[in-house]
Amino acid sequence: MPLRFVGIEPDTGTANSPTVWVDDKNGRIVLQGYTASAELLAEALDAGHGPGHENSVPDHESVIYFPASMVPILRKACDDAERSGLH
Repeated sequence: MPLRFVGIEPDTGTANSPTVWVDDKNGRIVLQGYTASAELLAEALDAGHGPGHENSVPDHESVIYFPASMVPILRKACDDAERSGLH
């Protein structure tokens, strides 16, 4: 999977930084983010998953979060993935 680096959380040091990549082969956005606390996970479950979806997080999925400072990086990754035409 040929990943292309898009950006890293600008307010962190040199380690353990949320990061965003785009997979140019299939248009996926690949994310490294902060793991949600039990409290944040409970809030996400309280907010629900929308009509017709189970209100749970399966073992093969994770709830992660990003600081607002990463919005431009996430937006760029979304735009890049959409432009790939592979979605």
